[in-house]
Amino acid sequence: MAAPLASKAGSGGTNSKPPFPELDFRSGARVEELNKLIQEFTKHDQREYDDQRALEIHTAKDFIFSMLGMVQKLDQKLPVANEYLLLSGGVREGVVDIDLDELNVYARGTDYDMDFTLLVPALKLHDRNQPVTLDMRHSALCHSWLSLRLFDEGTISKWKDCCTIVDHINGATNYFFSPTKVADWFYDSISIVLSEIQKKPQRGMPKVEKVEKNGTIISIILGVGSSRMLYDIVPVVSFKGWPAVAQSWLMENHFWDGKITEEEVISGFYLVPACSYKGKKDNEWRLSFARSEVQLKKCISSSLMQAYQACKAIIIKLLSRPKAISPYHLRSMMLWACDRLPASYLAQEDYAAHFLLGLIDDLQHCLVNKMCPNYFIPQCNMLEHLSEETVMLHARKLSSVRSDPAEHLRTAIEHVKAANRLTLELQRRGSTTSIPSPQSDGGDTNQPDDRLAKKLQQLVTENPGKSISVFINPDDVTRPHFRIDDKFF
Repeated sequence: MAAPLASKAGSGGTNSKPPFPELDFRSGARVEELNKLIQEFTKHDQREYDDQRALEIHTAKDFIFSMLGMVQKLDQKLPVANEYLLLSGGVREGVVDIDLDELNVYARGTDYDMDFTLLVPALKLHDRNQPVTLDMRHSALCHSWLSLRLFDEGTISKWKDCCTIVDHINGATNYFFSPTKVADWFYDSISIVLSEIQKKPQRGMPKVEKVEKNGTIISIILGVGSSRMLYDIVPVVSFKGWPAVAQSWLMENHFWDGKITEEEVISGFYLVPACSYKGKKDNEWRLSFARSEVQLKKCISSSLMQAYQACKAIIIKLLSRPKAISPYHLRSMMLWACDRLPASYLAQEDYAAHFLLGLIDDLQHCLVNKMCPNYFIPQCNMLEHLSEETVMLHARKLSSVRSDPAEHLRTAIEHVKAANRLTLELQRRGSTTSIPSPQSDGGDTNQPDDRLAKKLQQLVTENPGKSISVFINPDDVTRPHFRIDDKFF
């Protein structure tokens, strides 16, 4: 893009020149235009919920929580009083660090309208007030095996069929909690419960459109009224406290210092069912700091988050084959950038274009150097296993983005607009039938549901972008409790 020529000096003899528009040196794109495109993408990517959509969201959540309560009652394996972590966005959106190569491809608008990830603890270790030491002797960095020796005999008895067994020379038997066997058990249990539920459908009950096992996660798509909601359900091991392997990270200075307390950041972590590149799938779990990331997200400026979402939309499409880069890598780079750059700079409202270009540069730098440190465990390089051919292929693809970021933003905008059109078309078809739910008898929704919808809408409105913890007692599945930060509802 050519910059405008400066005008000649005026008759008064002044040498003032009109200011040049701010340009991106690499592509020549006008920064102002990039900012406008990012704003347009954000407008179409973020949707507001009306009363009907809020009610449908609540109905789907209530169905999922009730289903999990029934799973607990099948064989009493899950903790009686469990605490789930509900995250906005599915696993494919990078909300947790799980490999995407085993997941079926779902598209917003085509397969679902809204997506969530639900972390469901199969085991909990919540009584520790010291750094948690895990058995990492057999694993790559950021991964661990989990011996049931940490638990009581009752727990071992319940879960031994979901373990791999190692016999020692001294005759002792060690049971290692197996992510693949736990995922198999979870999928089978959910399938049994859903089959029973569908034998006796009730008015207003969501329609189960799809139940699939994707690697070690269970993906469920529910139809509720005119909405389709994807739930990626992940069986995890939940810990209070902080892992010893990440203890040194706490000693460093971070962008969130003084904004949130250390206690909020290190309140707990998870093991998620994901293996390292060369690890043993039946035994190896991956450390996840999803609970901490929910807290850190509160300290990230809206302009940087807008740039991140736009960049994520671009790379999900561009770098999908071969699957080497996930949105979680981009999230890690954003957190590192927050530590590296001044808070006053990152808080600039009109700098979204600068942040987008910087994220693309960062990602390309990581690929060329085949280095992307885990934010919480920096000694773990999340790109170490990739081949030189793969990283250079993706780096070249990113180079095309960097040469014309405006065009790739326009493409991302068209994709999200197309997805929204599909959703609206489905809603129109649903509204013409006047059926509240795919399996409803067409009766009026009752007053308590209206109040719940209004409460949920209020929570969504007052807490934009926040993830919600849900505490539920399987013996009383009629009363889910929403927790946003430290507030219960």
